[in-house]
Amino acid sequence: MNPLTLFGLFAVTAMLIFYALESRGRGFILAFAGACALGSVYGFLQGAWPFGVVEAVWAAVAIRRWRSAGAPGRPPGGSPL
Repeated sequence: MNPLTLFGLFAVTAMLIFYALESRGRGFILAFAGACALGSVYGFLQGAWPFGVVEAVWAAVAIRRWRSAGAPGRPPGGSPL
């Protein structure tokens, strides 16, 4: 495996792990957003720009969820809408 493929594998694995752990706290939502950003970088570096764009959108959605999870009256991992 070349370094770019390893980077992509790391990013996608981190996304899966942090998504599964989101209900445990806000920090995992933020970590998921970071992993999505890494996935986006991987997509652009690989030349698969649609993948890069979609992962960037997922990162933005996760940041929004992270912000709203800290709002009073909202449980961690609650709906962003």
